[in-house]
Amino acid sequence: MRRYRSARPAACLPDGGSAESREEEARLVQSTAHEERPAPARRRTGRRKAALVGSGAAAGLLGLAALALPAPYVVESPGPTFNTIGELRDQPLIEIPSRTTYPASGELDLTTVYVSGGPNAPVTLLEVLSGWLDPARSVSPVELVYPPGTTGEQISEQNTAAMTSSQEASVAAASSYLGVDYGQKLSVAGFADDSVSKGVLRVGDAIETVNGKAVTDIDVLRGELNASGGDAVDLGVRRGGERTKERIAPKANGQGVYQLGVVLSIDYSFPYQVKIQLDNVGGPRAGMMFALGIVGKLTPGPMTGGRHFAGTGTIDAEGAVGPIGGIAQKMLGAARSGATVFLAPEDNCGEVVGHVPEGMQVVKVSTLEEAVDAVTLIGQGKDSSSLPSCG
Repeated sequence: MRRYRSARPAACLPDGGSAESREEEARLVQSTAHEERPAPARRRTGRRKAALVGSGAAAGLLGLAALALPAPYVVESPGPTFNTIGELRDQPLIEIPSRTTYPASGELDLTTVYVSGGPNAPVTLLEVLSGWLDPARSVSPVELVYPPGTTGEQISEQNTAAMTSSQEASVAAASSYLGVDYGQKLSVAGFADDSVSKGVLRVGDAIETVNGKAVTDIDVLRGELNASGGDAVDLGVRRGGERTKERIAPKANGQGVYQLGVVLSIDYSFPYQVKIQLDNVGGPRAGMMFALGIVGKLTPGPMTGGRHFAGTGTIDAEGAVGPIGGIAQKMLGAARSGATVFLAPEDNCGEVVGHVPEGMQVVKVSTLEEAVDAVTLIGQGKDSSSLPSCG
């Protein structure tokens, strides 16, 4: 212990130090103790804070990294619309060079959906969370949308093929509605698992006759198969450039319909050419609106009456309208583009209810004829309350 001397005489105490010097020394000891004792506690507190900050930063970085990881989901959101009786990049979206077409007013929009995720470009967990929180988007597990093992290249090829098939079917449906004759060539593209035609027919076989009747369209084949009652039918087949005959007994599907168990590819031959200009849109979902646009361009008078329609649905050569996916997003996209009437496939009505944008009238249709009638009725300004709707 350090001792400090006083500059003046001090009274002696029993321990030999002055009272004044002892008081000063005590103050110094207390002061030193007060300054030095808390130092270890401050160091421990600092270390704990540094550890907490470090672990928090690490957790934050891990969280951010997790949000950026690919997630096994598909996110659908509203896409753009395209007017089938209008223009795209200063060119008619639908052009029929060899036929007389008529000026069209209003809009007949086909609708689209943006699809994010899947084999082409997986979405991140952050995008999935954002999709769940946004009522305009839907999120589905990827396996419900794409079969396991599907590649991005396969999806692109399938979408392109489906769009080409959809356009051909729409021309056939419009031609059937307008009473224009066209040809069909049916070829075997594949077989069902329990097909009665396996080992008899081959992929690529063109079915030209059935029981001596020319197969001008699929209805001729269906009619003869159903009329057979299960008895064998004679098929005239062109195989590799040569004609041959095969005899097959069709099998009932449990609903009174007799089938060969084959997947058919249909090649059409039309008396006029239809050019459809639409890039970067794939799949079969625009078939009905393509057909409606063709009818609109080949029919005198403004079918729409200047109104703004939109719709969706697949279509076959006979004009039957089929269901599609993403209809809630398509209705929202149509509303954003200004459409006030939406044509929805009858089989999609369950998904329509509860998702109709405010101010939009939804008309359910099951055939091209019903779609044309609905557009014409509303376009003429007549009471449309009697038209069928979903719900």
